[in-house]
Amino acid sequence: MTTQTPTRSAPRRRPRADGTAAGSSPTVGISTWLALWPYLVAGGAFGFVAIRSEIVSWYRIQEMFRFQSFHMYGVIGSAVLVGALSLWLLRRFGATDREGTPLEITSKGRGWRRYLLGGTVFGLGWGLVGACPGPIYALIGAGFPAFLIVLVGAVAGTWLYGAVRPHLPH
Repeated sequence: MTTQTPTRSAPRRRPRADGTAAGSSPTVGISTWLALWPYLVAGGAFGFVAIRSEIVSWYRIQEMFRFQSFHMYGVIGSAVLVGALSLWLLRRFGATDREGTPLEITSKGRGWRRYLLGGTVFGLGWGLVGACPGPIYALIGAGFPAFLIVLVGAVAGTWLYGAVRPHLPH
């Protein structure tokens, strides 16, 4: 008498948004790299401006947290105003995304606890490290190798958030 072991069929994988099956890697061709070129240039320009305007300077950040200088508050306030004006203009002129869907901001539930907790964690990290996450690469590129440790911490924090996200109230 022979026994047969049942054969399992491979699990069916749903395609990702980019058309590749889950578990496979999308091919990265020269056209993909050329499509990313504007972002590299914009990031390089941002890094240059961040270094030259001293918004990544630990001393400037320390002055801000000690209320000794208006420099950083002026930069942050300007960014908020430019963002608000840009969003207003995009809505006013009916801007759409690539699929033609009108741009919209989804409303978050009312609640102050998550903003208090998130702002506190972000502020503590910013104050202890002396840099927000945006200019970490600019600081490394400007010749501050200690920020490689900050980069590792940022990546670890991002991974940790991804691990606990299913258990958080979203």
